[in-house]
Amino acid sequence: MGTDTNRLDDRLERILFDQATIRSCIAEMGAKITADYAGGDLTIVAVLQGGVLFLADLSREIRLPLRMDSISVASYHGGTSSSGTVTFHQNHLPDVEGRDVIVLDDILDSGRTLAAIMERIEAECRPRSLRSAVLLSKQVERAIPIEADYRGFDIGDEFVVGYGLDYQGEYRNLPMIGVLKREWIGGGE
Repeated sequence: MGTDTNRLDDRLERILFDQATIRSCIAEMGAKITADYAGGDLTIVAVLQGGVLFLADLSREIRLPLRMDSISVASYHGGTSSSGTVTFHQNHLPDVEGRDVIVLDDILDSGRTLAAIMERIEAECRPRSLRSAVLLSKQVERAIPIEADYRGFDIGDEFVVGYGLDYQGEYRNLPMIGVLKREWIGGGE
């Protein structure tokens, strides 16, 4: 029998991180955030849509009262690399004045998206403190020099999908993170 191309995981060249490895990493990050923010007024602001699964799992590992909010932006616009333009899809920003804030995103690549969000929240929302957390940090030269305060895994310059990361809106639901086969980029079939 041939490969069933309807199975999303068969479209991966290789798996970088399986579900158990991701959960273990997130548990460690949650413990660190719990220790760092004990006694604080924490709000996590997730970047939609990629950060949703990460937010759900990480928030269960943080053993503190916290608020959750989200922000919707885009920088990939359907391709496999950042377009260089960060588009905010909402006018309203989270109400985080005077609170400790962690901006949470699925991946740090060019740095443009995270930097734009951090700058806007800092300038317009007046948080008490502002930090960032990413599940993946690509080890590439960034267009904007920024690093996340909390990061799960370092990866090479590969196009990855799964666990919230997508290609043209698909593959977010994979429970693992893997490298998408080239034949599935740009149309597949």
